[in-house]
Amino acid sequence: MHDSNKFLATARLWLMLLCLLGLSTPSLASSEASNKQPVVAHQIRISLNPSDGRLSATDRLSLPSDSSETPPSARRPEAIVIQLHQGLKPEILSGNATLEPLARREHLAHYRLEAAPGSEVELVYQGRLQHDFNAVREGMGRERQQLIGTISPEGVFLSGYSGWYPKVLGTLESVELEVSLPQGWLAVSQGEGPEIQEDGKQLRVGWRETAPQDALYLIAAPFRLYRQPHENGEAQAFLRSDDTDLAARYLEATRIYLDRYSQLIGPYPYTKFALVENFWETGYGMPSFTLLGPQVLRLPFILHSSYPHEILHNWWGNGVYVDDSQGNWSEGLTTYLADHLNQELAGKGANYRRDQLKAYSDFVRDHQDQPLSDFRGRHGAASQAIGYGKALMLFHMLRTQLGDQSFVRGLQRFYRDHRFSAAGWDAIQTAFEAESGVDLSAFFAAWTQRTGAPRLALEGITVEPLDDGRWRLSGRLEQTQSSAPFPMPVPVVFLDEAGSASELVVTMNERSTGFTRLLDARPARIDVDPRFDSFRTLAEGEATASLSNLFGAERGLIVLPADAPAELGSAYRQLAEAWQRGQAGWSIALDRELETMPTDRAIWLLGWRNHWLPVLAAIGAEQDSFALEPAQQRISLLGTDYADLIPVISRFRDGQPLGWIATNNAEAVIGLARKLPHYGKYGYLVFEGSAPTNLVKGQWPAGESSLTQWLSESRPALTYPARPTLLETQALTTASGTDLGN
Repeated sequence: MHDSNKFLATARLWLMLLCLLGLSTPSLASSEASNKQPVVAHQIRISLNPSDGRLSATDRLSLPSDSSETPPSARRPEAIVIQLHQGLKPEILSGNATLEPLARREHLAHYRLEAAPGSEVELVYQGRLQHDFNAVREGMGRERQQLIGTISPEGVFLSGYSGWYPKVLGTLESVELEVSLPQGWLAVSQGEGPEIQEDGKQLRVGWRETAPQDALYLIAAPFRLYRQPHENGEAQAFLRSDDTDLAARYLEATRIYLDRYSQLIGPYPYTKFALVENFWETGYGMPSFTLLGPQVLRLPFILHSSYPHEILHNWWGNGVYVDDSQGNWSEGLTTYLADHLNQELAGKGANYRRDQLKAYSDFVRDHQDQPLSDFRGRHGAASQAIGYGKALMLFHMLRTQLGDQSFVRGLQRFYRDHRFSAAGWDAIQTAFEAESGVDLSAFFAAWTQRTGAPRLALEGITVEPLDDGRWRLSGRLEQTQSSAPFPMPVPVVFLDEAGSASELVVTMNERSTGFTRLLDARPARIDVDPRFDSFRTLAEGEATASLSNLFGAERGLIVLPADAPAELGSAYRQLAEAWQRGQAGWSIALDRELETMPTDRAIWLLGWRNHWLPVLAAIGAEQDSFALEPAQQRISLLGTDYADLIPVISRFRDGQPLGWIATNNAEAVIGLARKLPHYGKYGYLVFEGSAPTNLVKGQWPAGESSLTQWLSESRPALTYPARPTLLETQALTTASGTDLGN
């Protein structure tokens, strides 16, 4: 996750104030006309005292020049606004300038600085910067800890939003940073470093970044540093304890992904990439490093899921910055080229895309929906389904429509043209139009400025034999949603009785679009978007029951077992109350308090002794998916028996989501309360132990939908036409003599 959303929102508000007060400078105005922000060079010398949460610092600011030829000494002072934490008291140490307070907003104070464009001003400031954690709820059972900033014995976390240095609003910045720390500590920032010097009881650590940055970061702790140079940038790992094996795995993964994205997109924009271990659970992406929590970074799957995502943010978000006025495109593009690409390489791209469509359906209600141009950052499952899921599908549809080679060239042009500057959806459109020669104005207008999703239908199928022995298959694709049609590419797969499959991409610009296909043998089957290449509402049969149907429901009931032992019953109630917190439409009841089980809302059943468990058992028997033996605490799940373990099941009862959790381990219930909201895409799971540890997870098999039609009694097996991955496309194109990077 790119960690600049709060800073950008605050800066945007204060830029409005700057304009209202007439505090803009000629250098700022000329930069706006050229769509390039001016750059302030910072030379920061800072001393951190973790024991009392204080810092003392000087910052020599080299202000941007205006476009005139007047010597700096003769230029008239002009007013700009600087932003600093309200606990720090700035004074002018040197330079021909004046400084006066303006106002405060939350933890930030703003000052009017008058100085000549192109001049240097040195400020000195000191004070205490130490905030408490703030719990941020992100939906049922999901909560994360957020921190404005702190200097503490546990560690130092200072972001652009913390206000630890004087930020000149409306500018980018370069930095030369020297940090004084207690012995045994190290500091991490963006760019090149660390340069380490020992000085008695203190350590001085230096960092430098000359490329324009949208915010500056400073992290410190008693780290162990591991490093390994590579062609595309040095790999570094800052761990809070000695762990050579863990560091080696991350250093190698860093090499792999820096090489991958440098070849696919363009040169890595920094000199290093560092894994940095945080002192609480996070997944932040900063320029040239990522800040991961101590448990998160030790999960084995993180190396090839979240970790490449954070590395890729150095191209998208920390390499090309987000023009916040047009919405945050970087999360969707990063998710597409990191998370989705890894799934595509593993042969699971279609399943991953289906999960995105299902998440949108399960979590996004009409009143929560927003166009991509309004997405700023993730604050829950609904916003994630839009800004990550829907946005990645936009890029996938763009790739489907333009072809892989034009898509890769468009990515590289966008990066090449906008590195270290802010860009929005309009710049993305321009890059892809330049490389493809296709007018994409209607596509981008619809998919970035509208809410909702199309709903597809397959109509009017006709099959006709031809005199030459071939067959003509014709039909129509229709968009049946109440809103206007979306321009979109929709792949259609045809299977003939000989077992040969072919694919046609139907470009829809109207509500109804016809298509025709000639086949060498009699048609046997037609499938519309069987690999989920188009962003749309899933058809009935494509979406199976999963935990996300419950976690995304606005109304629901958690039913507790009245006959559970006291300790277990208390744990179940703790889980229910944790999940209910912040969910106005959810309630809690004991099973014996219900005369009938409601049918108008989602329901969680808890426990082997739940009075309403037979309702769920009957569904399992009817669908032949699972069988329960509550007395023996045994479940047969898709033909496999599990006893004395912890089953979790989600099924539909006539469209109503039902969920069930059962265990005798009270400690495990507390762990499940925290873990299960992160397993939303699964329909069934089995855990063991007190932690608890996941043993089995899976999705229920999907059935055929109205987007599939059989046209023959013959039932040949369907093998989809092969597609190259983006990496194969890039390699093949380069081998053919086309240099995508130029």
